[in-house]
Amino acid sequence: MEALNAQNPILAITMGDASGCGPEIIVKALASEAIYRQCRPIVFGDARRLQLAARIVKSVLHINRISSPCDGVYQYGTIDVLDFANIPEDLVFGKVDGRAGHAAYTYIESAIRHAMDNRVASVVTAPINKEALHKGGHNFPGHTEIFAELTHTADYAMMLAGDDLRVIHVTTHVSMIEAAALIKKDRVLRIIQLADRTLRLLGLKQPRIAVAGFNAHAGENGLFGREDVDQIAPAVIEAQKAGIAAAGPIAPDTVFYRASCRKEFDIVVVMYHDQGHIPIKLLGFDNGINVTVGLPFLRTSVDHGTAFDIAGKGIANSGSMIAAINFAALASIGARK
Repeated sequence: MEALNAQNPILAITMGDASGCGPEIIVKALASEAIYRQCRPIVFGDARRLQLAARIVKSVLHINRISSPCDGVYQYGTIDVLDFANIPEDLVFGKVDGRAGHAAYTYIESAIRHAMDNRVASVVTAPINKEALHKGGHNFPGHTEIFAELTHTADYAMMLAGDDLRVIHVTTHVSMIEAAALIKKDRVLRIIQLADRTLRLLGLKQPRIAVAGFNAHAGENGLFGREDVDQIAPAVIEAQKAGIAAAGPIAPDTVFYRASCRKEFDIVVVMYHDQGHIPIKLLGFDNGINVTVGLPFLRTSVDHGTAFDIAGKGIANSGSMIAAINFAALASIGARK
């Protein structure tokens, strides 16, 4: 199999849950001519559903069915679609349906295989519905876990990025009690290293990494908990010894201001789900993206759900999808250098 050539990277864009806003935001995003100047996008999905989405958003883009990345025309005005033809005509927008959940999984699984075989450089995902995914026979908590299992990756992390802030998580979809138990020196150190490696791909020569504390005031020297003193601080010290520009643990109530407003840091390592999600969504709800780092290839995603309440109405915002495509294209180019 031939490796990717020196042209713009090929990106696989999975259509997500066909009952949600995925088809619409993809069509809207690919109406941007600038995207075609930096990458070659392919949608992994259902061509007929995308045609319906194009009519809904009043787009004149042409849907081009292909069976391989080699068949794509990659020209502005045309959406190349690896067509699975697996969405029934009676599937309605805004409703949980196991058929849509199973179809969404097939797009993801195929995109992963293409990336592992070096037929695409990166994968960009539209949102899926977890209930529909489970009803379709695929019992995963979400995208991240699917990618980790199908790529046999044990060391991975979730990164969120917006216009003014980036965060990367030590723990995600667990309870606060479980999060406290998972915050160990080695785990924190691995996330710091993943943050450093990912930002270097984006062209930062010496990423400045802030490490948030877990407890109030970063534990106040053990007064409010031992995680900061016993686990986080030693991880930061070891990262510094390895030449990584890491600082912390820094009190969570100031670290995001210092990163987003004062521009002291390029990314914040956060200890649990909401510690990172709340500031990202507050600062840029429509333009935030989700990045899975540590995989054999880059995966980016919109940082929102399927929006069943507005799906099929043509009003879904495509800003996050555009940002996810742009980020994947930039990182894919950086990975080649």
